[in-house]
Amino acid sequence: MVALKTTVAVILSALFAAGSALADICVQDDSGANVCLSKPAQRIIALSPGATELVYAAGGGDQLVAAVSYCDYPEAAKALPRVGSYNRFDQEAILAQKPDLLIAWIEGNPREQLAKLKSLGLTIYYTQLNDFDDVSSSLERLGKLAGSETQAKLAADKFRAGIAELEDRYSQSAPVTVFQQIWSNPLMTVNNEHIISEATRICGGVNVFGNLPNLSARIDNEAVLAADPEAIIAGGMGEENRDWLDEWLRFSGLTAVRRNNLFFIPPSTIQRPTPRLLEGTTLLCQHLETARGRR
Repeated sequence: MVALKTTVAVILSALFAAGSALADICVQDDSGANVCLSKPAQRIIALSPGATELVYAAGGGDQLVAAVSYCDYPEAAKALPRVGSYNRFDQEAILAQKPDLLIAWIEGNPREQLAKLKSLGLTIYYTQLNDFDDVSSSLERLGKLAGSETQAKLAADKFRAGIAELEDRYSQSAPVTVFQQIWSNPLMTVNNEHIISEATRICGGVNVFGNLPNLSARIDNEAVLAADPEAIIAGGMGEENRDWLDEWLRFSGLTAVRRNNLFFIPPSTIQRPTPRLLEGTTLLCQHLETARGRR
């Protein structure tokens, strides 16, 4: 009987250990769901440009086997096979890659397609980065799933330290009213809940459309003229295209135009929630400091 009890105890202990091992790699994604793997992901597909950058930054780039259109950073991402676009996947191409982890984008990916992929047994980690803290946290969680925790922590800590330095440097700066243009036709901006507005706030800027109810919203030229911002910050159709800013030159009465405070920031450094936000925010802070000097 003693031998039997001992045998049962050993078996139960082994089962418990096995169960613990299966749960060793377990993180909570941005949907609030627990995502668990029995071992670090070896075949990852990223379903947005931002997710692709995050995986590389977290040290999981070698495990990326595919991505979607416009995944262009870092340079290695350009060589990844494509499985459609962020808003319309090629399901067969995804399944052909036999991924053990998909990195999805809650706000941008089609929900019905994600639901179908999940029903087929694929493991999905959902991202939705709303502030700078989410960037650091996502790096650490993705690093855990990819088995690259050390590199992910270094990247997260570097990002946190860089943002903290900017906050400290510009915390006492005089406010500058800002219009953040994220699209031209239709004309679009963001409210105070958007991560771009957090960058603006860190630099001592005040979003003139911060109180709009939607995260991103359509506006018109008349609204911008009425708000009369001291600075206009815009990206463009490409990393070096300033055409959106040139369109404002015809409104000579605007304070931003009169003071020559029309500033360009490469869109991927300010519109993608990745560690490169530090680069974009640093440039934004420099632009707003220039605007202060032109008063």
